[in-house]
Amino acid sequence: MRAEEFLPDDVNQGEINGVVIRKGSVGAFLANAKILRDPAAMAAARAEAERDIIAGLPALRATGLFEVFEIRDPALRALIDAH
Repeated sequence: MRAEEFLPDDVNQGEINGVVIRKGSVGAFLANAKILRDPAAMAAARAEAERDIIAGLPALRATGLFEVFEIRDPALRALIDAH
């Protein structure tokens, strides 16, 4: 499957099992994970990244992301497992 088959260019979101998935959900997760892993990141940025990751978990789980990929960072994995 190509990306445009999952969400065509003119569609910004889709729904899987009643969960809305927005384009950019996986990209936003990765960007926020990088912030959490950055020891130089400001506390406010880390807190915002954590909130955004938690808010995006239903969409990421609906896509099956965590059924295919394992989170290697122990702190990030613990955050995901806790929510």
